[in-house]
Amino acid sequence: MHHRQDNDNGIEEIYPARYQPGPGIGEQLEFALKYDGVNLAILSQIFSIVDTKELLEYLESKPTGKYARRIWFLYEFLTGEELPLKDLEQGNYIDLLESDRYYTLSKGESVRRQRIRNNLLGTKAFCPIVRKTETLRRMEEEDLAQLCEDLLVDYPPELLRRALAYLYTKETKSSFFIEHEEPNSTRTERFVALLQEAQKEDFCQKERLLELQNRIVDKRFADRDYRQNQNYVGETVSFGREKVHYISPKPQDLEGLMEGLIECHHRMGEGGVHPIVHAAIIAYGFVFLHPFEDGNGRIHRFLIHNILAIRGFTPSGIMFPVSAVMLKDAVSYDRSLEAFSSKLIPLIEYALDEEGMMRVLSDTALWYRYMDMTSQSEALYHFVKETIEEELPNELLFLSGYDKAKKALKEIVDMPDRLIDLFIRFTMQNHGKLSKNKRDRYFEKFTDQEIEKMQRTVAEIFDKD
Repeated sequence: MHHRQDNDNGIEEIYPARYQPGPGIGEQLEFALKYDGVNLAILSQIFSIVDTKELLEYLESKPTGKYARRIWFLYEFLTGEELPLKDLEQGNYIDLLESDRYYTLSKGESVRRQRIRNNLLGTKAFCPIVRKTETLRRMEEEDLAQLCEDLLVDYPPELLRRALAYLYTKETKSSFFIEHEEPNSTRTERFVALLQEAQKEDFCQKERLLELQNRIVDKRFADRDYRQNQNYVGETVSFGREKVHYISPKPQDLEGLMEGLIECHHRMGEGGVHPIVHAAIIAYGFVFLHPFEDGNGRIHRFLIHNILAIRGFTPSGIMFPVSAVMLKDAVSYDRSLEAFSSKLIPLIEYALDEEGMMRVLSDTALWYRYMDMTSQSEALYHFVKETIEEELPNELLFLSGYDKAKKALKEIVDMPDRLIDLFIRFTMQNHGKLSKNKRDRYFEKFTDQEIEKMQRTVAEIFDKD
């Protein structure tokens, strides 16, 4: 009986003797596809050194076998070389990836040669894999978009309009704070304007991405094209010693990878891939490719909003403060990035000179071209879920309570709106009590009874909400 067990080296899977696939490369590949799943990067490496004569013998022995056809297609797809085999003339078409195990295009491209429906999410230039885990199956069952629509019904349009303006600003500041930056008013206004545009048009194309980068960063660091330098993420651990956390693709590989990312984006949109999976692949894929010298992180988070909006997942006239959730749960956000980067570093040979400039010595493009982005899709699902179930309702409740509190305070003392806003802010910042310093500075004209009644009113409204 097949069973799994944990040990010091990870998870070990033990199969009964009847599962023994045989010594041949074809049988071994068939077993791997059947029980371990598809890893395009590893398959690409295997196909680059495989004995094609032995592989041909296997394929010719099972001309209509579904795994043999998949291996045949993947060999030609990944290597770009056509095997000396005749096109199949009979047999039903089969999906390349099983749609119950992987996220796929709803309608794959029919390939007559192997009688295969190619339902991969991308092309040879950039082709991520996302497995349908239990977590992502729950995502499909929950219908978070409808949950958000139901939430918004309870609030008047005017409050939602005010909420939207507030959420734009909150999302902007959160996106900067994630990178330990404090945006000034000009940078904040620029990013807010971009978020407003994210609801209206598709930014996942080279010209628009360059425009985004130019509008986000200091003008001195605006790029005219994808970067031409090798960059990496690291930290200085001692004098002259750098700890490398992440290495970006080589500049010479970047143009093709970015073209592939953009084509993958269009394929997923047309192929009906779940919007959260779509957004995760493109947004995380973008930041892993790191195409610009500066601004990659903010564009990465902007793309989440852009794709969820143009795919119709985000309700019209509202925005999810996803970056605020990422900022609150920074450990989970970092883990979603490290799920790729930590596995990548051991696979890359590089050298650092005395000035910290890096040279990548090995061929690395395939590791970025064929990423497994299951972990990132699960992470984005959790961030969006918490946004819809916690962050967004809390913001709407706060604004609703704020309106009630302003009205109630005005009935106690007929004062200017500016003082009402200050009173609510100061008491909430100080656990429901107005400090002596703030009272002496702003509310010296108010009686003790008025202050006490106002404090009690604010506390009751916000505790109730």
